[in-house]
Amino acid sequence: MKFSEFFRLNRTQPFLDFVDVPLDTDINVFLEPVAIKKLESPWGNELASLLQTFFETVLRLINKGEHHKAQVYLSSLNERNEFHLGYSSGRSRGHGFGKESAKSVWGALTKSNASVTGLLRDLEDAALLIPGIGTDMISDAVCNILRGPLIKYTQDMCIYYGVPLTPGVASGPIWNPGKEEWEETLLQLPMTTFGKVILVPKILVRHRLCFQSDEYYRHYILPEMQEEHLHAHSSLVEVLNSGEKRVTKKALIGKYGSDKLAVVRETIARPHILDEYRQEKANSPSIPLTQEQFSELEGIELPDVEGLLATLTQLPVGNDSASKYEDLIEKIFSVIFYPSLCNPKKQDKIHNGRKRIDITYTNEAKSGFFYWLALHYPCPLIFIECKNYGKEVGNPEIDQLAGRFSPSRGKVGMLVCRSIENKKLLHQRCIDTAKDGRGYMLVLDDQDIIALARENQNSEGSQLFKLLHNQWEQLIK
Repeated sequence: MKFSEFFRLNRTQPFLDFVDVPLDTDINVFLEPVAIKKLESPWGNELASLLQTFFETVLRLINKGEHHKAQVYLSSLNERNEFHLGYSSGRSRGHGFGKESAKSVWGALTKSNASVTGLLRDLEDAALLIPGIGTDMISDAVCNILRGPLIKYTQDMCIYYGVPLTPGVASGPIWNPGKEEWEETLLQLPMTTFGKVILVPKILVRHRLCFQSDEYYRHYILPEMQEEHLHAHSSLVEVLNSGEKRVTKKALIGKYGSDKLAVVRETIARPHILDEYRQEKANSPSIPLTQEQFSELEGIELPDVEGLLATLTQLPVGNDSASKYEDLIEKIFSVIFYPSLCNPKKQDKIHNGRKRIDITYTNEAKSGFFYWLALHYPCPLIFIECKNYGKEVGNPEIDQLAGRFSPSRGKVGMLVCRSIENKKLLHQRCIDTAKDGRGYMLVLDDQDIIALARENQNSEGSQLFKLLHNQWEQLIK
């Protein structure tokens, strides 16, 4: 039974911002630290800072000789089951740096040449350089270090989707970077017959970690070793019938090994390779799982976008259907704009509650239209105003959306309405607003939304959205 089924959300994975985890086992995805560090939002910066400060604290304690305290810190990354991410085929059991493994992990960190020479900078480096630390352990450790903000995310998602929260639930250890210590408290969390659940945003999970020891050794270290042996005319050099000389990776592995001890030893001799590997991974991070990948992973149907569009065209205009219209727009946008836009909020309050925004998305795009937009215009958030009117929208609606903009929140939004009689006039009003420095807004009616959805389907989720790009060019002329 999945989280959505237990709480009867009437939504499947494509319509949820979080990973719809099974409650009695794990889903085979992992929280990816490199993906977290590529987030551009304030929330993303908070997550990255937590990961950095925790690992730096542990290494500093080890270097200062405070080994018992370092072990205690690592022990708090224990095997907890509330995240439901990982390899478990049966009941969730976790693979973190728990009480059983904390001592061995501490031992690896203290005895490893990697820590002595300062090669270890980040938690993901441990997956490359520390024996016995793999994808599942790194992912579980990340989950535990980020427990505090993930609990807040879970509470927000439960409020958003209408999931009841149970008070007085033990939080588990929460890392306090200011005090550099673990804290625990009682708080509200969703409870099931299988226990408490802490949700994870689906844009942050991957099939595997970005840092892979085998990949790093075979495709980064060994090629340089091949060149070295060729230049040195070593005994590993083979001469082919054609006269060409070569050194095979198999021969190098036979002589030097291929385990993590070999990885560390050869990295110490060539530390620039690790820097290059880190930089390449930072420049080309892995992308979020697609709707198709989630569908295959969870054994569910792809989202019925055509069904949503049919519902949209049949929905009556007017205030009586305003709430249904807003819900429908959010479902459509959450599918077609994934993974560019995430973390939706409805009726988001600003100005101490004096103003509300119908739907607010966080812009975490790494490609396509919204990525291009973020490079040139202030848009950490994208604001959506929904007008289920049977009349023409005009200056009051334009001014209302413009009043939601600010330099910190962003100055880009969409005014979504049922139909537009005079598109040229409405677009001119948006152009005037942009020229006045009051923000940028795109206007979409039912037909535009249908065109956007079908463009997204036909382009296999490329997120280019030529319709939006064309309208934007008209807006800024």
